[in-house]
Amino acid sequence: MQLHRRLISAALACSALFALPALADSPIKVEDPYVRLVPTGTPNTGAFMVIKNSGNADRKVLKAESPVSKVVELHNHINDNGVMRMRPVADIEVKAKGEAVLQPGSLHVMLIGLKQDLKEGDVVPITLKLDDGSSTKIEAPVRKIQVPAAKPEDMGQYNHGAMKH
Repeated sequence: MQLHRRLISAALACSALFALPALADSPIKVEDPYVRLVPTGTPNTGAFMVIKNSGNADRKVLKAESPVSKVVELHNHINDNGVMRMRPVADIEVKAKGEAVLQPGSLHVMLIGLKQDLKEGDVVPITLKLDDGSSTKIEAPVRKIQVPAAKPEDMGQYNHGAMKH
């Protein structure tokens, strides 16, 4: 009986050693994820974040998934003859020792066909699928995006303080 217990303990210890690489931290980390709050009844919104790669190999996000929408796509904004348009992209590259910044007006995750209205403070689960077969699960809070107010010195000809009435 004692030998049997020792064999089981040894087997468990060996299996733990083989499992260690699987438990190693992923070089891909996501910082400051959030989903844009949109008005009630709006069918689509965007998710934004910074994806950091501390590894020595370039990685690509190939796909994103979320249970809150019917479709999830990777998108970018492009300048099409002076008109900004959103377009799906095949992947989002995250260079080795670098980062990809997903932000309004640039790369982002598009949540299309929301299954319910989102409220400020809700948390949206998103899974990013990478080219090496791994995935990263994040929880992105729903936030109201504040547009910074224009400063008087940036208003140029519209600076009413310089106008004579």
